Parts: sequence; structure tokens; C-alpha cells
Amino acid sequence: MNEGKKIKVLKNGPYEVTGNIPIDHLQYAPNERGFSLEYQEMNKYSMEDMYHLCRCGMSNNKPCCDGSHTLGFDGTETAGQKTYDQMATFISGKQVDLMDAEELCAGARFCDTKSGTWNLVETAENPDAKDIILHQTTHCPSGRLTAVTKQGERIEPKLDQEISILEDPAARAMGPIWVKGGIEIESAEGFAYPIRNRVTLCRCGKSKNKPLCDRSHFTKG
Repeated sequence: MNEGKKIKVLKNGPYEVTGNIPIDHLQYAPNERGFSLEYQEMNKYSMEDMYHLCRCGMSNNKPCCDGSHTLGFDGTETAGQKTYDQMATFISGKQVDLMDAEELCAGARFCDTKSGTWNLVETAENPDAKDIILHQTTHCPSGRLTAVTKQGERIEPKLDQEISILEDPAARAMGPIWVKGGIEIESAEGFAYPIRNRVTLCRCGKSKNKPLCDRSHFTKG
């Protein structure tokens, strides 16, 4: 149940968050190669029932909006309204199967540890491989990857309805806004995007798939 919790994309402006949604600040905790292993909590924010999060990348009061978008920000939304099933391809595996909606990728790199999710799904038969696959897929913040049991059950992490501001120290970049637990996201035009358990929203202003993150925060300039 959303219980009034909602994120509204304001035209060429910030995200308007209503419903007293908790918000914290996490960073990817990487291994020695810069691939992400876990989330590390950095801070918890105290917000009002309604607050506004920067999506232009220019605010001097991140993660909150300070009006910098008025200096010139094209926040036109280009993400479609396709469901996850419409975006995802199905990959048959040795122990578990995999659904992969590549266009949702936010570059978090949990999938790159231990030979990579796709390789493990397609080739690994040892008992430990399944646990690694489930760790990689359930930690994917954008929901790009979903493990599926051989009985057809999709393995989704249990996430409370909250927001996390993500940072990527290994890449020396700020990450996206991680929306968890099936919170409604409404476009500036008034339609609701398909509700998903895991969504990553752009907060650098560079995405070509607004309001969703498309890894553009890795680019300079």
C-alpha cells in the first residue's frame, strides 16, 4: 500500500515528495576492483511531510532543491511507460533463471563481482553460485536484474517504502535516487509510471531517460 506516499516530477524542476517518506544517504561499499558489495549508511535526513529533491544536479543544498533549476534546466521526461515485463529479456540458467531489463541499468556494479551475474546464471553449477546470484540481483538498486527460480518465482528483496540518496565513491561520482518499496512516481504530465519495488531516479540532470537514471552521472561536464 502506498498510503499517500508519492513522488511527483515537477516540470523542469525537482521531485516533490509527499507522504512523510523516510530518506537516508547510502554509498556503495566496493571491493578492491571497485565493484559494489554492500550498501553503507552515511546519514539519515530529517524531512517534513513534503520535501523537494534536486534533479538538475546544480543545487548547493543537495539532496534538496535550492532553486538552481531556474538558472536553466531541461527536465523533459523521455522514459516510456513500459512495464518491467515489457522491458526484460529472459535468460535460462543452470540453477536459477534471470530477467534483465538493460535499459534500467544505473551502473551500481553489484552484478560485476564473482565472474558476473550473467556468466554465473548460464554456467555455474556449484551450490555457492546460487547464493552469489541472489545477492547480486537483489542488491541491484534499479531493479534491472531479477532472479527467477526454476519454479517461476521471482526473487525480490523486501524493501520498506523509503528513499536513499546513493553515492559511488569508487567511481568518484554521485549515484541516483533509489526509490524503494513500490512508491508511486507521477510524471509532470500527470500519468503514473508503472510501480516497481526498485527504481533509480536521475539526480545529476544528465540522463537521456528522465526521470530514470541511465548512468550518465559517470560522464564529466
